[in-house]
Amino acid sequence: MKGIQMSGGVSLNSGRGATKGAAEGFRVRIGGGPRAAGRARTELARLKSNLGESAVQTLSLLVTELVTNAVRHAGAAAVELVVTVDERTVRVEVGNPGLAFQARVGSAGGAEQPSWGLFLVDRLSDRWGALDEAGYQRVWFEIGRR
Repeated sequence: MKGIQMSGGVSLNSGRGATKGAAEGFRVRIGGGPRAAGRARTELARLKSNLGESAVQTLSLLVTELVTNAVRHAGAAAVELVVTVDERTVRVEVGNPGLAFQARVGSAGGAEQPSWGLFLVDRLSDRWGALDEAGYQRVWFEIGRR
């Protein structure tokens, strides 16, 4: 992917041949534990100048929920956060090793305890999904740039 940056500023695209509108973003590995969601929000803050405060707040809310789910429910010792921004969309993936899970969206106030993280992702994103890639789980969502 053009313009994707690794943590520490290592670019996967050297900039040669980059065109206006090419995808930008980053990929970072974040240690698990109670501070993982906060670290993910700190990483997202670097997008404020490109996307604006409101968009970054929405992304931060959804990423907080997904990272928290990975740490709390999957027991992830680390998560991978991948963000890709192009002229039309922002795509975010939160990945971690673990057992496959059923991506179910709970309903607020239902008899079962709702899955607020997926409920919010379902309501606030334009598209989302979950992938099991040989024991590596990825939950992703996309939001259109308005």
